[in-house]
Amino acid sequence: MSTESLDGSLDEQIDQWRSYLHRRQAIHGGDVAELEDHLREQIAELVEAGLGPDEAFLVGVKRLGALDALSREFAHEHSERLWKQLIVSSDEAGGTEAGGVYGSRRMWVALGLAVAAAVAIKIPGLFGIAFDPDASLFYPINISFFTLPFIAAYFAWERPLPASSRGWVAAAFVLAAIGMNAYWAGTPATASADTLALSILHLPMVLWLAVGVAYVGGRWRGNERRMDFIRFTGEFFIYFVLIGLGGAVLIGLTFALFQAIGLDVERLVQNWIVPCGFAGATVVAAWLVEAKQSVIENMAPVLARVFIPLFALVLVAFVATMMVTGRGLDVEREILIAIDLLLVVVFGLLLYSISARDPLAPPGLFDWLQLTLVGAALLVDVLALWAIGGRISEMGWTPNRFAALGMNVVLLVNLAGSAFLYVRFLHGDGKFLRLWGWQMSYLYVLAGWAAVVAFFFPPLFGFQ
Repeated sequence: MSTESLDGSLDEQIDQWRSYLHRRQAIHGGDVAELEDHLREQIAELVEAGLGPDEAFLVGVKRLGALDALSREFAHEHSERLWKQLIVSSDEAGGTEAGGVYGSRRMWVALGLAVAAAVAIKIPGLFGIAFDPDASLFYPINISFFTLPFIAAYFAWERPLPASSRGWVAAAFVLAAIGMNAYWAGTPATASADTLALSILHLPMVLWLAVGVAYVGGRWRGNERRMDFIRFTGEFFIYFVLIGLGGAVLIGLTFALFQAIGLDVERLVQNWIVPCGFAGATVVAAWLVEAKQSVIENMAPVLARVFIPLFALVLVAFVATMMVTGRGLDVEREILIAIDLLLVVVFGLLLYSISARDPLAPPGLFDWLQLTLVGAALLVDVLALWAIGGRISEMGWTPNRFAALGMNVVLLVNLAGSAFLYVRFLHGDGKFLRLWGWQMSYLYVLAGWAAVVAFFFPPLFGFQ
């Protein structure tokens, strides 16, 4: 019997157990996933032996001997739960850390996949395709397929990913690659089609969801698993930016050193260091998030607490200035793009901050700050929609305007729902978990809209 067929309450209990382990920072995310696999196997066996799902959960958690101490603390923290009474083992079996040999093994697998990504991105060069967007659009169109599949492969190995889920993830990458290249293969580098740029920008958003399926080990059900992936996404971005900054310094030093002896290494840097470094860094960043999770978990919430008040202050000042001066948004294309980028950044910051919050904690000052940010962003989004509507009525429809309008509507609905749920939570009429559920369900909306733009806009607008 598969544990996937058990009732929803069991999934909720497992989600709470995983959430607790993450908050305690006792073990890394990959180890939590492995322990969850063991727990589910134990539950399945116990249910087949005749126990009910709740009893099987209790016994299964108790059998994870290395976590007895943590389980007791979990039980004390959630004293209202019936099953706490069973987690009272007097054993003090020493827990074995998941580092050591296994940690080294994960490191070598990650490095091997990073090297594989670096090699893969150079294979087209054997057929005369240069890593130069001015000469060929091959790499802008296919860059996602030289990076994201290797991240997905790492998690498929680490979790591990069930065979059926591996097939779906692989199919997503294959079908996307076929679709993108069927649309744009042979397009000259001088092409200026709006739908081409939109496809290239939105494709990674769609494929990142496939990476998410691999990250959660194919078990996409349950808000806690998807929220883990949101945390990973924010932490991955931080590490990738840090690696990128380090790479920029390395490139600068490379130029300086070789220029000191009269050699020009521009072609070496452009054709080898940049593409190989970029591809390999994506896998290394993914591994670092898991390997150094306790470090990044301390850093990321601090960054959120620093930037959310600052963004809220900027947006509130912006709206207040517009009201005082009576000035409306400029309908110039560059201004609207900048506002849309700001809204996307605010949405990402909000989503990551929600993912880093303990859902069981009571409302606090920072929640009011986040509501302020949501409210200000909501007003700015309404103003941006008004400006985009005016631009469309004046100048007509284009792929870019349609995409901007759609993205603003998607963000407007999300921000409005978030504001409503935040108000209910702050006034004691709702649980923070409902806000979690809203954001996790909205991942499908975001991925769906990105897929529409990436794959339906080109034929809809005649590949213009």
